[in-house]
Amino acid sequence: MFDFLTSTKRPAAGTPVLPANQVMERLKSLTRPTAPWQIIDGQSEGVDLIAEWRIVDARWYEIFAKASLSKVFRIYLKLDEAAKHVRAQDREYVVSWRAGVPSMSISASAFKGQSTSIQFGTSYGFTEDLTTGQQFKYFFKTSEIKTPVQDAVTQCGWVYKGIVFGKP
Repeated sequence: MFDFLTSTKRPAAGTPVLPANQVMERLKSLTRPTAPWQIIDGQSEGVDLIAEWRIVDARWYEIFAKASLSKVFRIYLKLDEAAKHVRAQDREYVVSWRAGVPSMSISASAFKGQSTSIQFGTSYGFTEDLTTGQQFKYFFKTSEIKTPVQDAVTQCGWVYKGIVFGKP
């Protein structure tokens, strides 16, 4: 069951409930070298894990820079073992690019809560053979990160609970 307003997703009836350490491992295993997002340790931010775009990863920041990505999406995840919930809060950060290197900052327009967004575009210019054509095309959507995280949580028998106000 899924609540679109809060992004809360519940496991199917009869799903076995796994212990917190297995939920953490399942979430960490979502990180793949080919994905433009990753799951990182969140202790420095007061949460268990953070799901985020790989904007500072050398393999990916050139792609994000070419796309002129202006916002970065992160999901802050905190496991509540007693309730068998993973509390999740979405946050967006403004990104500025200096010499092709990203710098993240929170601005007055930063967002906390539950979010769904899509950024897309394309660039045309001179190609390697000096003809004009499409240089690259991009399509970033928050569900690319959020859906696998929600599915992993509910497959462990836990509830993915979207948090709008307060701390995750």
